[in-house]
Amino acid sequence: MATYQKQVEKELYNVDSRTINKEGKTSLKINGQKVPDPKLHQTISFIKSGIRIIACIAGFSSFYGIGFFGLLIAELVGIYEELV
Repeated sequence: MATYQKQVEKELYNVDSRTINKEGKTSLKINGQKVPDPKLHQTISFIKSGIRIIACIAGFSSFYGIGFFGLLIAELVGIYEELV
């Protein structure tokens, strides 16, 4: 197990093994699987949380339609978050 972990860490930190995609960003693949970008994932997660907070405030303020719509949008952002 420790050997596998060291191999993964080596592949993560070895910048030369990364490839550049169409957008000019580097991407890393380990065993054929794309490694997600943690910074982008965190940013999208914060956006999703902000949408949920605003939707809850709208719901507490008796704007139920806006609140439910906000929660729907937050769930769609959450799906996108998992695809990054």
